[in-house]
Amino acid sequence: MNGRISLDTNIVIRLFKNDPLIIKRLTNLSAVYLPTPVIAELIFTARNSSRQEENLKTYNEFIDACKVLNITRETANHYSLIRLKLKQKGRPIPENDLWIASICTEHNLPLATGDAHFDNIEGLKVLKW
Repeated sequence: MNGRISLDTNIVIRLFKNDPLIIKRLTNLSAVYLPTPVIAELIFTARNSSRQEENLKTYNEFIDACKVLNITRETANHYSLIRLKLKQKGRPIPENDLWIASICTEHNLPLATGDAHFDNIEGLKVLKW
């Protein structure tokens, strides 16, 4: 697989658990992106673990190897549209996932995830891993 992709937190966690499917899919990508909320979730996961120092080091090295996608004013515009459409459909999703979807939509990046609720977001290309 060639190209650019954004990763959801659950995919990064599976990578660190040495999931062979995730490792294989990430091998030939030209760029891996991480939305800021994914980074926040990863750092929280590391700090909330019994191996805090080791996990923080590992996660930060991975984050440094990826391209970081920050929240911008344009992201906020996408967020408002996505959240409104999901509310109208009666399909709310977790707050961080709204931001992740908004960032990926803004940058026209596919999102690799294991979460089905991203399927309800128009204009977001979701890769079910």
